[in-house]
Amino acid sequence: MTTTAELIEQERRLQFTRFTNEDAWRLGCLLVDLARERQLPVAVDIRRGEQQLFHFAAPGTCADNDAWIERKIRVVRRYGASSYLVGQRFREQGSSFEEKSRLDPDQYAAHGGAFPIVIADVGLVGTVAVSGLPQVDDHKLVVEALEHFLEG
Repeated sequence: MTTTAELIEQERRLQFTRFTNEDAWRLGCLLVDLARERQLPVAVDIRRGEQQLFHFAAPGTCADNDAWIERKIRVVRRYGASSYLVGQRFREQGSSFEEKSRLDPDQYAAHGGAFPIVIADVGLVGTVAVSGLPQVDDHKLVVEALEHFLEG
């Protein structure tokens, strides 16, 4: 299991210097390639602000995955942190997001898989999200793709 400190460190180091439509396309294609290589039934979504720049749904996904993505993205936007980190912070307090956030669980899900797209010295500009796997695996897939993308 990933610790809160590790999740915070991921967000600190996985920042962009810019984020264009082309970057969204390349990052989305990288996520799709990773999913296809591993035969993972995931949906992928990348947004800048309110604009959806990339969406893909692998065989084995359904509209529920899109609904999960929407709920996870709302958490990232509201808290400015990955959906997994937000849920982890509530768990560390001996509670759950659903119990203590006072937010509608039909609208918000603090489950792993949505990650903030942050431009260094600017802030949160978008989200990248995956749904279809257990929450830890959704989160890890996004982090792996961001690490590869930002290295190149």
